[in-house]
Amino acid sequence: MKPIAYTLSYIFPVLAVLTMFTGGWSLVLVPLFTFGLVPLIEVFVSGSQENFTKEEESNRFENSLFDWLLYLLVPIQVGVVGCMIAMVSTGHLQGWEILGAIVSVGICCGSFGINVAHELGHRNTKHEQWMAQILLWTSLYMHFFIEHNKGHHAKVATPDDPASSRKNQWLYAFWCQSVVGGWMSAWKIEARRLRKHRHPSLRLDNQMLQFQVIQLCTLVGIAWFAGAAACFAFIGSATFGFLLLETVNYVEHYGLARDQKANGRYERVRPHHSWNANHPLGRLLLFELTRHSDHHAYPGRKYPTLRHFDYSPQLPTGYPGMILLALCPPLFFAVMNPCLEREEKRMEEFAA
Repeated sequence: MKPIAYTLSYIFPVLAVLTMFTGGWSLVLVPLFTFGLVPLIEVFVSGSQENFTKEEESNRFENSLFDWLLYLLVPIQVGVVGCMIAMVSTGHLQGWEILGAIVSVGICCGSFGINVAHELGHRNTKHEQWMAQILLWTSLYMHFFIEHNKGHHAKVATPDDPASSRKNQWLYAFWCQSVVGGWMSAWKIEARRLRKHRHPSLRLDNQMLQFQVIQLCTLVGIAWFAGAAACFAFIGSATFGFLLLETVNYVEHYGLARDQKANGRYERVRPHHSWNANHPLGRLLLFELTRHSDHHAYPGRKYPTLRHFDYSPQLPTGYPGMILLALCPPLFFAVMNPCLEREEKRMEEFAA
């Protein structure tokens, strides 16, 4: 997969903007593509389990084109959200068209606003971390920058992690657990950081406090200059985006758990503690997020170098199809529980 292949993901913002300008029934194209065509293709195309050679990995790691594909999405994502706000404010979109725009832009928020921010947030450079925060701002989910890196990755597949779903837990209960729990966890992480430097928790350099002020000012500004309808549309698209992200979290970690040692510590995170998917469309559209097993085991690896592991649990289909399944919990359990039990048995045999 060369850098050009990942430009397929740009279909989301292109379609979202085109359909907002066109209006009418065209506004169903983005959700139909995402949750209709892509899942249908991925049912029949499972993808490759091959990994790159060490030389190929090194070349991909150093190839700046892979990075620029992410950087360019920052102004594009801001532009897509701004386009929706302007069109709702001016009356170009009305009635059910606004709902179509919210869903279309919400898909962009989930796939770019948070997913690309997730990739950039793991980078060490300041400019990439700033870009991650800008993308999260478009989804009103800026606390993810703190909680994901310092909370989720440390606690994944344990009862202490709000973003790790339990066996037989309904998606809708998980949404509450992860959204509220993640937000509260980010406050605790930031307070702990400040206490470490002997500072009070509430001060101007509290990043969580800064994020809340930025997001609140954004909502007030949109409501003031663009009107209440535009503000509600922005909130709607952001909410759709972060619930899409949380549904992916639900699927990625469903029922998997790390063993706890006698001293109370958990075993280190390994590839078999996250569900993996090699389906090619998902890999391209989501910048390899679906190779999640390697990402959690080695979070420093850039997206174009993520690998498949034979012993990592494999999802029965790609992310869009799994999201649809998750929306119907009994059906999701009927499909995933046998897979989970099979993986648990396999890991017991592997450990023995």
